[in-house]
Amino acid sequence: MYDNVLPPQSLKPKQEIRACHGKMEGITTFKSDYCPYEIVKQPRHVPEEYKPKQGKIDLGTTYKRDFNSYKVQPVAIVRPLERQVKKGKLDTVPTYKDDYRAWDLHKSELYKPERTYHPHTVKFGNSTTFQDDFVPQEIKPRQSFKPSSVVKRSTAPFNGITSHRLDYIPHQLELKFERPKEVYKPTDQRFEDLTTHRCDFQGLIGETAKLCRPVHTRVTQNARFEGSTEFRESFQPWEIPPPEVKKVPEYVPPTGSMLLNSTSHLDYVPYQANHVVPIRPVSQKRSNNFPFQGKSTMKEDFPAWESCRQGLIKKQQQIPNPSGKFDGLSTFRSHYVPHELIPTESCKPLNIAFKSSVPFDDVTTYSVEYTPKRQEICPASYPSPPGYIFDNTNSQGHKFFRKIIPAVKAF
Repeated sequence: MYDNVLPPQSLKPKQEIRACHGKMEGITTFKSDYCPYEIVKQPRHVPEEYKPKQGKIDLGTTYKRDFNSYKVQPVAIVRPLERQVKKGKLDTVPTYKDDYRAWDLHKSELYKPERTYHPHTVKFGNSTTFQDDFVPQEIKPRQSFKPSSVVKRSTAPFNGITSHRLDYIPHQLELKFERPKEVYKPTDQRFEDLTTHRCDFQGLIGETAKLCRPVHTRVTQNARFEGSTEFRESFQPWEIPPPEVKKVPEYVPPTGSMLLNSTSHLDYVPYQANHVVPIRPVSQKRSNNFPFQGKSTMKEDFPAWESCRQGLIKKQQQIPNPSGKFDGLSTFRSHYVPHELIPTESCKPLNIAFKSSVPFDDVTTYSVEYTPKRQEICPASYPSPPGYIFDNTNSQGHKFFRKIIPAVKAF
């Protein structure tokens, strides 16, 4: 239980604008450290006038001097000598099968002792080593070494002196340097507007180039053009009278009721009649025995010429194709010399279990240091455990007991 402790007061400064009543100094570190220098224009490099060298250029190279041309002939094909191969089945044993042979391995016997499970006859006491070794003791709260959160206010006044205030020396501001403006002075010399084109171009008088196109002679007639045509002469305009408009008499509706019966409805008698066969006139075709002439000026002037497709232009083969039957003899078969195989000895150790006549040492640290302890019965198995007093029962039916603490007499 703790007493009512007030929260610590905040030392955060208030958000207020503190106006500075002092005079503002316009000196910066750039102004104090910067030293103005006189600007001097760099001298301009004037290129030298090009003067061509006298004499001729030697275009000879070491390759032209040292290289000697030779006549190169095509390399002759060197074929291996023909070798007769014996036909038959190849009965060989590879080195892998010869060196790595299958060994007769026997399965090693197990040396694990056979242990048959025997169930315990005594009832399990439900006791662990932690329950046996643990002795419940009274828990005492540890003393807290945490410092108190109460802020200690100092009585001394605040010292607001800084190194900037101590080392800063105010200086008087100098006037700002202003560069005078240069006044433009035009030159007294005349502007030279002479260019290389004007220097090199002399403007010689020459003749204009003659046209190679033939002269177009236009056929003209002095007679006046008559705008009359056969159409204008044959089809002369005639006066067309306006169409007569027929006067439509005014509609006068009849008096009385209208009879919807017609003579067809009254006099019509239905008969069974067949469809009328259409009487179509016989088509009169002109039968001419003359053959059809399918000639035209297009076919006579442009007859069909026989055209053949141009074949492919193939490059002549420089290397002639081989003639004769192909020899399936390779360089490996021609140069291979069979040798007798000698099997290598195996350095692999024998797969035999090591047996020792010394008896097996089965002593362990657990078997040496283990101390058997008495198994105590859990007090929860008793209806009223000894050394405990019944305290209360919760809503779920669990009983709570309290341990009896022996009273200690004070001397």
